[in-house]
Amino acid sequence: MRILHVVAGDLSGGAAKGAYILHKELLKQGVNSTILSNSSFRISGDNSIFYVSKVNFSTFISNLLWKALERIQLFKYTNRMNRIFSTGFFGTNFLKYSVYREADIVHLHWINAGLVDIKTLQSIDKPIVWTIRDMWPMTGGCHYTMGCDRFKVGCGKCPQLGSLRLKDLSYDVIRRKEKYLQKDISIVGISEWVSEMARVSFLFNDFEVITINNGVDTSSFTRFSKEYARNCLGISTKKRIILVGSAKLSDYYKGFEKFLESLSYLNNEECYLMFFGNIDSNLFQTLNFEFNSLGYIDNYDRLSLAYSAADVFVAPSIQEAFGKTIVESIACGTPVVTFDVGGPKFIVSQGITGYKAKPFDSRDLAIGISWVLENIPEINVSFCDDVRANFDVYNIAGKYIDLYQKRINGQ
Repeated sequence: MRILHVVAGDLSGGAAKGAYILHKELLKQGVNSTILSNSSFRISGDNSIFYVSKVNFSTFISNLLWKALERIQLFKYTNRMNRIFSTGFFGTNFLKYSVYREADIVHLHWINAGLVDIKTLQSIDKPIVWTIRDMWPMTGGCHYTMGCDRFKVGCGKCPQLGSLRLKDLSYDVIRRKEKYLQKDISIVGISEWVSEMARVSFLFNDFEVITINNGVDTSSFTRFSKEYARNCLGISTKKRIILVGSAKLSDYYKGFEKFLESLSYLNNEECYLMFFGNIDSNLFQTLNFEFNSLGYIDNYDRLSLAYSAADVFVAPSIQEAFGKTIVESIACGTPVVTFDVGGPKFIVSQGITGYKAKPFDSRDLAIGISWVLENIPEINVSFCDDVRANFDVYNIAGKYIDLYQKRINGQ
């Protein structure tokens, strides 16, 4: 079978990296898998990736133009929130490329950033699988609804646009999706939470929605002793280490402000903070805690050391489709504190692999941190193994292969 993954965004992180990890595992398992991407980040020596942004000069210019036109759509909404909002009005006609013509299955992932015009989907003459990696496929433009339920009734009056009109941009975007979406697309949520949201959405309530968890290469994460990990990272402290991190901690959805609020309930004489990810280092200077910032980490061994060195990992996301860092931390034996919402609530087992705090109570987040520090020195190996079995990309790829085969067979 020949699979074409349509993946927008940089393959170095986020949703695109999740798709890339799946793609690489499919190749290992003998599947003819190719990625079509507009990623500005190039993976050297990987000939299984087709970069549309460099096909020729006109394509490159067109991509820049489409992105500009999408931003223009938002200019009249002067009261809109500073959140990512995508229309899907513009994109590359990827049907003209040989990688499309040769494919048996088209597997959509995160398709924004000027990669796919939703109208193109009506012309795909092959089975389509769409893995939902945030809420955009089911909304009128936002990527996370932040508590708004209008995606259930067809959007309009969009709070993220600051709009009071029913027939606003979000209304137009979702009606356009409704018009061009083929009705036999296989919809896959990367967590049970995503699937639940899709099943009650205006767009997908009549579709069959299944859950195949996001795949994590758990074999790349090693459980080190705390002493060894701290020595390797050059950390010398007798305090309990609280780790917080993601690719971009400043993203509103990651809830870093909630973590900062929780610090007022914790003892700075007992706790040492450690961070990884892209964030303004000036922010740390205002904290009344001893801390260490590891910066952005793109190395699995160093990331394993960070998780292993910590006594607890805090993932305070306000809305999160899955929670990859949570799986990584548990695989390294470090318990997790998170809010009892979204994808993370289906990963953390209360009192066993961590603590799920009341949404979005920063005081209860602090209570959870203190409780874990007192009650879970490290996660039992058997529970780590359970997480590896449930989320390892080897098993996840097998589930996709089964789905592909069913679609090819006309089921």
